[in-house]
This record gives sequence, C-alpha cells and structure tokens, in this order.
Amino acid sequence: MKVNTRKRKNARRVFEQMYGKEEMIDRMYQIISQGKQGIDAFLLEVGRMMAETIMYIEREEISGPEYRPLSSEIKKWASQGGSIYLGDQKIAVEHPRLRGAKGEMVLESYQKMKEPGRFSEELLSKLLRGISAQKYQETVIEAAEAFGVSASSVSRHIVAITTKKLKEFKERDVSDFKAFALFIDTVHRAGCAFMIALGIDREGQKQVVGFWEGASENSEVCGELLADLERRGLEVSKKTLFVTDGGKGIIKILKERFGKKLIHQRCTIHKDRNIQKHLPKRYRKEAHRQFRTALEQTGYNDARQMLVGFERWLRGINESAADSLLEALEEILTLHRLKVPALLRKTLHSTNPIESMFSTVRDCEGNIKRYRGSRMSQRWLAAVCLHCEKGFKRVKGYRGIKEVMRRIEKVQAEEGTLQTAA
Repeated sequence: MKVNTRKRKNARRVFEQMYGKEEMIDRMYQIISQGKQGIDAFLLEVGRMMAETIMYIEREEISGPEYRPLSSEIKKWASQGGSIYLGDQKIAVEHPRLRGAKGEMVLESYQKMKEPGRFSEELLSKLLRGISAQKYQETVIEAAEAFGVSASSVSRHIVAITTKKLKEFKERDVSDFKAFALFIDTVHRAGCAFMIALGIDREGQKQVVGFWEGASENSEVCGELLADLERRGLEVSKKTLFVTDGGKGIIKILKERFGKKLIHQRCTIHKDRNIQKHLPKRYRKEAHRQFRTALEQTGYNDARQMLVGFERWLRGINESAADSLLEALEEILTLHRLKVPALLRKTLHSTNPIESMFSTVRDCEGNIKRYRGSRMSQRWLAAVCLHCEKGFKRVKGYRGIKEVMRRIEKVQAEEGTLQTAA
C-alpha cells in the first residue's frame, strides 16, 4: 500500500473514532465545501472538547470520584455555560461546577483558559498530533498539566492505569499463542535487567509473551522467564526457533533444556559487530563486506564455504576475531540450514524486532527521572509492552512459516534416527 493511501486511511479512522462514521462523513463534506473556514471550525471544536475534558479532570481531583468523595463539604454541582479563549478567539464551553462550605468554588484551569492566548495554537497543535497518533490518554494528561491540574492527580491516574496494565500483562493466558519463533533479549532499566520474550506465531503475528526481572542477564533469569511462559500456557518445545544476541546465560539454559535438538539462530548483526571490534579500523569495512556477502547466499553449503574462507582471512589478521566467528559458525547458519525463504530470513536473522521495541520502551519512558522500586519499573514496562503490541504488524514472508516448521520436524526426525542408529 502506498504511503499516502495509508495516511489517508489512518486519518479517516481517527475521525471515525471521534465522531462516528455518518457524522464524520457529514463533517468532512462541510470541511471540503467550506475550505479553510471548515477546518478552522473543526479545530475550534477539538479545542472545546479538550478544554471541557481538562476541567472535568480538575473537578474530579478536588472532589474525588462519586463512590469515594474526598470531603463531605465539597459537592459536584452540574455544569453551566461559560467561555474560554482559544488563541485570540472566544468560544463557548460547558463549565463543570463545584460547591463547598463557603459557596461556589472556582476551577483554576477554567480561570486560566479564560485568559486570551493561554490556550495557544501551539498547544492545540501538539494535542492534535497526539490525537492523530491515537495517543489519547497521553494527550489529555499533557494538556491537563498545562492548565494547572496537579502532577499528583495526573500521577494517581497513571499509577492506576499502569497497575491495571501490569496485572493484565502478567496474568494473561498465552495458551492460544502458537509460537513459531521466540526472540529473547535484555533491556537494562534503573540498574536492573529485564529479560523479555517476543514471540512470532504460526501466522506471522508478533506478541510480547513475557518478561522477568533480574540483577543481570544470566541463565537463572532466563530459566524463570521460560518457566513463567509455560505456567501461563505457552508451549515452548524443541520445534521452537530461538533468536538471541549470543548472551551466554541465555544460550546455556536453552542448551540445558533442549540439548542437541535446540533450533537456535544467533543474531548476525551482533556477531558482525563483535568480529569488527577485534580488528584494526583499516580491516573492518572489508570484514563487514565478506561477512554480509556470505550470509546473502541462498544455500547453506555456499554460505558455509564463504564463511570458512572468511575465517581463514581473519586468522591471518587476528586470531581472536577468527575464533569469535568459528564459535558461532553453525548457529549463524541455522536459517540457511532450514532453507528459510529470503523474505522471512530478513526478520529472523537478527534481534532487530525486539531491539526496535526496546527503542520504543526507552522513548516512552524518557520523562521518568527516577524509578521508585521494582513495582514501578514493572508497571511501566508492562504498559509500554502492551502499547507496542498495538503497532505490531505481521512479519514479511509469513507465508513460508508453515513450510519451515515442516523442515524443522524433518531435520529433528533425521537427527533422532542417526542417534538411534549410533
């Protein structure tokens, strides 16, 4: 699908969510027929909706929810018509009211928005970007903070939301997720290591199936992670393809559990970097070229032959670089040995799918200055993982997964026959 077509469809879905399909069509017709006036009217309505949402959040902060009022003297008192300024233009809003022991209570956010220019076009532009990205919760929170709704109130909302997300993430049943491949890698946050498993099912769909916290990346943490996945129903077997960056702790536990039948693909990008770190700078470009050329070969024998030649070349420059390649030679070529189609191999040859998710994790948590304990770290990680899942797309080349699974069964059956004969 072309990029501009995809953008048009995404924009249409946002309008549908805000207004409903039929009203959306009517509004779009008005915008088209009225030109700039139609767009301006739409922007004013978005600003009005956001302003009313902010005022209701502040009223909830002062009075408390209906089922748990903060004070018997403070009462919610319906709403009445009012007005605020959006840029330099005055617009009508519904103003929520509060009554205390001494009479009417004034909402600080309402007072600020009555000042010309306070609800600026710049702020509205930021809010619209949040809506266009479908980040409704984050958009409302940012806007509320801009108009004096206290950080503690926003924090309480966030704690409640992320606690719910953590419970949802850690308790959800994954028995229906039929794993074809598992990417296992570690993200370090607040001095702790969180080992995360990202799965690809037999239809090519991705899902974050679990994480486990530890002091460092080691075999014990990986073992607990696998045990947790199995407790929640995930079938982790010798037919599962594992993709890792080569961490010794992860590989150790996988070999202990699955032995010689382990189907393990080492990340080729990490191995490429590791080899280059051993070499003087003048050799690195050529080393990268030879390594990538070998892996671009379709057949296992051709790729292996080129890597063996590459190892001999490295041996004449740096013994450690050659040993680094040799210790992972067969694991680098797992996908070639299984005859994985080229398009699917682009997804499975490295840990890039999970590394990309880690980038989103760091971006979403960029404003957190200090983690207040393990519980907070886990709440945020669970919330961000679930957020990432909403943007996951089916992997390219997914139609070849079933054929690869048949080859895995065939290879393991042949190896079992050889072991029996021996």
